[in-house]
Formats: sequence, C-alpha cells, structure tokens
Amino acid sequence: MANVKVLLIDDEPGIFEALSVLMSQSGYELFYASYGQQGLRLIEESGAEIILLDINMPGMNGWEVCKRIREKSTVPIIVLSARSDETDILYGFHLGVDDYLAKPFSFAILQARIKAVLVRAKLSNPQHDVLISEELAINFGCKQVTVDGSSVKLTPTEYRLLEVLSRHAHRTIPIPRLLSEVWGQHYEDETQHVKQFIWSLRKKIEANPYEPKHVITQRGFGYRFE
Repeated sequence: MANVKVLLIDDEPGIFEALSVLMSQSGYELFYASYGQQGLRLIEESGAEIILLDINMPGMNGWEVCKRIREKSTVPIIVLSARSDETDILYGFHLGVDDYLAKPFSFAILQARIKAVLVRAKLSNPQHDVLISEELAINFGCKQVTVDGSSVKLTPTEYRLLEVLSRHAHRTIPIPRLLSEVWGQHYEDETQHVKQFIWSLRKKIEANPYEPKHVITQRGFGYRFE
C-alpha cells in the first residue's frame, strides 16, 4: 500500500527506528512523535492517514491523546501497547480506537492490521442512497449518519459495522461473517471486537443502548438491523 502516511506516537525511539526501515521498504511514509502533544500537532501537519499510538507515555498518555483526537477526527487509530489486559483493550475500543496490538508484535501482523483498518476506513458503496429507520438516517454516499437530524460522529470501524448490518436489514448476520466483512480475514477469532463495537455503536445511535431498537442481538447467532 504505497504512499500511505503513518504517524507513530510512542516514547520509545527504538520502536521508530525498527519500524522506519520496514515501513519505508513497504511503501509507507512514517512520521514520528515521541510524546502526546507533539503527536497531536503532527496529525494535521503530516496529513496522517492512520495513527499508531502507544499508551504508556510521560505527560499526556495515550488514552488522553486518543480522546483529543476523537474530539475532532475519525482518522484510524491502532494502539501499540505492552498493556494487554482485556480491561485495557476494551477501554481502548470504548474511546474509539480501531484496533489494538500488544507488544511485542511482528511487522507482518502490524502491516496486515494497517491494511485491514485502512480498507474499513475507505470502503464505500458507489450508490448514493439513503436508509431511514424512524429517527435514524444513513447516507451511504457520503457516509453520514444522523439521529433526529443531528450528525453522529462514527469511527471508520463503527460506520462499516453499521453499514454491513443496515444493508442486510431484518436479517441476522452471524458474528463470523461480521468479523470477515468488517474487520477482515486476520480477525476470525476476535469475537470481542464485535461485542465491543456493537455496544459503542448503540451508545451513539440508540435512544437507550440498553434497550436497542435498531441493532438487535440474536443470541447464539449474531446481530440484525431494524
């Protein structure tokens, strides 16, 4: 995937040194920030198309950086962290990250995850059609979602999940199919991804996420859109 601009925000120079050569050889343009504030400045300056974000950094940690990014941008974020507890991973998804990769990791896996996340971010249907379900409207042409006329800011992964479900409205989509269509072939065992993003999506589009009327759980099978 040539000429993709990647921003790494990580206080370990060794990570940058290791990735810079591999990224360059694979056609990526890698930018580097060693702390959170610098990373926030570089997002627009670099024109980053995807962000690789560490969590344990001095000063502003990765969680705070993620919050700041999500206040104004849906640029894809992949967390790279030595913190691999389920609690940390779920918190990352709660904040709007698109993927979470525990250190140490192989470059092949990182590259596969970057490609998968970018595909989700850019994938769109050429038809400029609109789906309306009561107060919820989805404009597939411009990837815009509104609730009661107010725009809803979704991450690329949240939007792709909603798109797949809504384009198969009234039909239950099994979790393995959602993983394949939304996340890609490298995520076949990541069922927690679906559950966490379903919850995140419900909080944004449902009047009451605890009693959803659009994204419905079909226990033992998957989810359907109404």
